[in-house]
Amino acid sequence: MTSTSAGVLFVLSLSVALAAVHRPLGDYLYRVVCAERHSRVERGIYRLIGVNPAAEQSWGVYARAVLAFSAVSVLFLYAFLRLQNHLWLSLDFDPVVAHGAWNTAVSFVTNTNWQWYSGESTMGHLVQMAGLAVQNFVSAAVGIAVAVALVRGFARSRAGQVGNFWVDLTRITLRVLLPLSVLAALVLMIGGAAQNLSDGTEITTLTGGGQTITGGPVASQEAIKNLGTNGGGFYNVNSAHPFENPTTWTNWWEIFLLLVIPFSLPRVFGRMVGQVRQGYAIVAVMATLALASVALTNAFEVSGHGTVPQAVGAALEGKEVRFDVSNSATFAAATTLTSTGSVNSFHDSYTALGGGMVLVNMMLGEVAPGGVGAGLYGLLILAVITVFVAGLMVGRTPEYVGKKIGPREIKLASLYFLVPPALVLVGTAAAFATGNHVTALNAGPHGLSEVLYAFTSASNNNGSAFAGLTVNTPWWNTALGLCMLVGRFAPIILVLALAGSLARQQPTPASPGTLPTHRPLFVGMVVGVTVVLVALTFLPALALGPLAEGL
Repeated sequence: MTSTSAGVLFVLSLSVALAAVHRPLGDYLYRVVCAERHSRVERGIYRLIGVNPAAEQSWGVYARAVLAFSAVSVLFLYAFLRLQNHLWLSLDFDPVVAHGAWNTAVSFVTNTNWQWYSGESTMGHLVQMAGLAVQNFVSAAVGIAVAVALVRGFARSRAGQVGNFWVDLTRITLRVLLPLSVLAALVLMIGGAAQNLSDGTEITTLTGGGQTITGGPVASQEAIKNLGTNGGGFYNVNSAHPFENPTTWTNWWEIFLLLVIPFSLPRVFGRMVGQVRQGYAIVAVMATLALASVALTNAFEVSGHGTVPQAVGAALEGKEVRFDVSNSATFAAATTLTSTGSVNSFHDSYTALGGGMVLVNMMLGEVAPGGVGAGLYGLLILAVITVFVAGLMVGRTPEYVGKKIGPREIKLASLYFLVPPALVLVGTAAAFATGNHVTALNAGPHGLSEVLYAFTSASNNNGSAFAGLTVNTPWWNTALGLCMLVGRFAPIILVLALAGSLARQQPTPASPGTLPTHRPLFVGMVVGVTVVLVALTFLPALALGPLAEGL
């Protein structure tokens, strides 16, 4: 079997597995978020934090709960990092510098998981487990909770509440992310991923220099970071390290974990609004964009575009030979299509057009399928914009799943999609204006691509990097941290405001003039609107970066 054939089979098997899991996992998620009964453990948590699980919240109270929880999380994690040297299992590491601790705390709380550091030489086991890994759980749960709140806005009629954040957060963490991560970790351990608390001396020693490799609780951290579409990792080389990603089939498993929850959430949307076909339409948009991205990324990398790759016959530089070019390209597409940032190859070494493709994946707004929760609410916002555009064409008030899209709704949706591009372009311009754009090895179009990639990754809460930049400076850690904060919470506030506006409406019955939003025509329209929005916003920057380099 040729490498190309193996790559095609790899993608096809992933597609079949995700299609098979979409309905059962989606139905389970639906039962979790709509359940009326609380478990004994959940009731104990509610009593501990002083929450009445029967009391629902308006969108404003829900948003304040999200912000308060996240603010406390940032402060706690910042203190954890700064006091690391005083903690158990610190491995004698020094405390993290102030600007680095700020960046890392914000990064993990916003589900970005951008890493300016090498995990195995900077963070002790306790910080990795009780600090970073905990945020891998709860930051992902926050994203799902916000998505569910928006869906409630579509599903409810003349209601002032969109749910209870503390109930949503607790249920999603305990009933979804915890059990699935245990299963995922067991599979990774069977595949050879390390799971221990060794200081490294008991694991292995590299030949030629006697350098030790730290083992650590890798399998469990790898499981939750992928299930929660979180980036980060125990090791600097991330999922290219054999302790994190030992074989080709564990590589398949990790990509599956990245995609499985985001691709199942549209089923929850369809069930909650009482129109399952609407959920199928949303997942069809996700699948169309994702398959196109995977195909293009593979094509650009397999063709080896560029002088050096064509001379040697392959674009293998920066890729793990265990996974070959195709499986690395598929992982790169999956990790940038989701808010993950986990990598198994060096994106900075990709061909100009291949690197441009993973950059475009993030510029799409992380909606295909996007991060857990964030992908669903981002795509629902795109659907709202699409029906508004369609309404303008025929001179009819736009509607989506029975809710009218008026001036307030379209303003909120438009602001949502203005926030990340503004952060990306302003941040990139600021880096060049202040002289912080200088890269270690590259200049010209590729240097611009590196800066553009950093701000795109931070502002869209992805976490991956081209990595040619030296970003461990006060300026970069502060600037990227601010982009992560605003890029995460400004859209969340707008989404919850939209949820509250929709929940207060009386549903509008469908009429002969209503645009069917469950058919292939609408799927194609949403795909088109998504691509056009990205093209109009980022084409000049892409033309100066990866496109110029590719030409």
